[in-house]
Amino acid sequence: MLSPNSVEILNDLAISLVNQARVDEAIELYRRALKIKPGDSITTRNLAVAYFRGHYYEKARPLVEQVARDQPNFQSLDLAGLTLFALDQYRPAAEYLERASALQPRDLATLNALGNIYLRLHDYAKATDVFARMLKADPNSAEAHVLMGMAYDKMSRNDDALAEYQAAERADPKFPGVHSGLGLIYWKQSKYAEAKREFEAELSRYPNSPVSLCLLGQILQREGNPSAARDYYQAAVNTNPNYQEALFGLGQTELALNNPSAAIAPLQKAVKLNPNSVQAHFVLGTALKKVGRTREALAEQRTAEQIQAAQRAREAEKLNR
Repeated sequence: MLSPNSVEILNDLAISLVNQARVDEAIELYRRALKIKPGDSITTRNLAVAYFRGHYYEKARPLVEQVARDQPNFQSLDLAGLTLFALDQYRPAAEYLERASALQPRDLATLNALGNIYLRLHDYAKATDVFARMLKADPNSAEAHVLMGMAYDKMSRNDDALAEYQAAERADPKFPGVHSGLGLIYWKQSKYAEAKREFEAELSRYPNSPVSLCLLGQILQREGNPSAARDYYQAAVNTNPNYQEALFGLGQTELALNNPSAAIAPLQKAVKLNPNSVQAHFVLGTALKKVGRTREALAEQRTAEQIQAAQRAREAEKLNR
């Protein structure tokens, strides 16, 4: 008969707790089991999973890597990759997930994570390769088409990106990002009526899509409707407080509506997020000048001029090479 302190019973109890989302209690039981039987491979694996499920990624890391070394199967390699992904350790995460994918090439969740890692690494060639593998596994995957469209967009391959987003729309017109992706490509092609239609379609299903909110604000601003544009920019900032383009647009529209004091805070944050934005410095300087903060206004305008001069010098240097 098993005793209450047996490693097997503690593991069974802990697994039950994890399934009830009582992760912290499960972790204590796993740690207790390891004190009874140090180095037990099953308990170590279960504790690694519990740390991951509880979002304790730093604590999970040494355990998941140990399990991946000792038992390099799909589950252990995948867990190690996802843990490192959560810790923004993209390159080692990609290595684990590539090994996991080699064992189960049709696992879409692993390919999705791997492709997103390559997007974050700006390795668009590898990203498109991974998304092509997703499409091979599931040719009708709207998600894979959207991700492929994102990668092509980053590579400035607008026609390819458009084709992928259109394929995603055919696969599932309700999938998140389908219409915002289409709208973004149309916006880049200066097809503003088509872009507006797509952004509105995205927002009808996903009202907190920051890209759709921000770019719809830009279109309304172009149409001479700063009041409506401001509302969309504000909604985008509410969704993503660090969205530099939305903050800049919000400041611009507040200025256009003769609210310079309200324009200053979003413009200052926009400048902080992108210190090399000539436009943001210049518009912030204009807002500061309108409220009588002349010295600060001149400083912002000088900064804008210095950045612009440096950019022109770099461009001239490239031409002379």
